[in-house]
Amino acid sequence: MSTVDPTPDQIRALAAEARENDQPVVMTNLLRFAGDEGRASYAAYTAHALEHIERVGARIVYSGEAGAAVIGPDPWWHTIVLVEYPSRQAFLDMVMHPDYQAFTHLRTAALEDARLIPTAPIAV
Repeated sequence: MSTVDPTPDQIRALAAEARENDQPVVMTNLLRFAGDEGRASYAAYTAHALEHIERVGARIVYSGEAGAAVIGPDPWWHTIVLVEYPSRQAFLDMVMHPDYQAFTHLRTAALEDARLIPTAPIAV
């Protein structure tokens, strides 16, 4: 199943988590673009999104193209982006802001498929 945008239930679940957990979160973005036009649209989205990422105190930890797999089948994803937010609430504040919402259509148009996975550090 191809998905690009969160469902209302997923946003509600993240909001519930945010009320109980104010720790930093790294959002793992797995992105599959809708052709070259999708890459261009995502670049336009990113140009706008960076301002909002910084506004909530977040930072891009890593952004890279997925290569050939060393173990398992080659990845479905074109790009992987890790963004660290001060909290889940900071992420929600960003994505719910009207100025951010004004250009999210660029992200939606850019992607054939996506996953957005909140992660928390574990001791190793």
